[in-house]
Amino acid sequence: MHAPVTPPTLVLIGLRGSGKSTIGRIVADAAGLPFADLDDRTPALLDARDAADAINTHGLRAFRDAEFTALGSELEPSCSFQRVLALGGGTPTAPGAADLLMKERDDGRILIVYLHASPSVLRDRLRGTETASRPSLTGADMLDEIETVYLQRDALYRTLADHTLEAGEQDEKRTAQRILGLMGQRI
Repeated sequence: MHAPVTPPTLVLIGLRGSGKSTIGRIVADAAGLPFADLDDRTPALLDARDAADAINTHGLRAFRDAEFTALGSELEPSCSFQRVLALGGGTPTAPGAADLLMKERDDGRILIVYLHASPSVLRDRLRGTETASRPSLTGADMLDEIETVYLQRDALYRTLADHTLEAGEQDEKRTAQRILGLMGQRI
């Protein structure tokens, strides 16, 4: 086992609408850390505007491959400084991504926090938001597929996570404070 980077990079996982990007930025700002969002990095690798454009142009398999590439770039040993990294909701499902995350977690290089919210809370959050950049993952309407995607991913997220936080019923600042507490910092 390698010597852990102290302190580790914070990695946020969860379904779309769980607050990874928003909470990640709050935590990064409060802790004075850099923030990276794979929802921005992955489409850029495919020369696309957003995830929907990338998937529509290149297909889901190419998008998942790009997610793994983006994740690998963010977790390279040369990037061993502390930061906050928000993953795309499907990043842990990309081929090889879960194994990479577990290895980095077990080596002490990353701290993984699962921002959990129930399907009904996620649906309420996403209703009325801009959804054009959020592609359907099952062929159903994005709001209608939430339960299915939740059932497919919840167990994986829980397996990967060092900590699972109930982010659905709390405001984003309170959730960020809890994460900073896990990191040993306070706002």
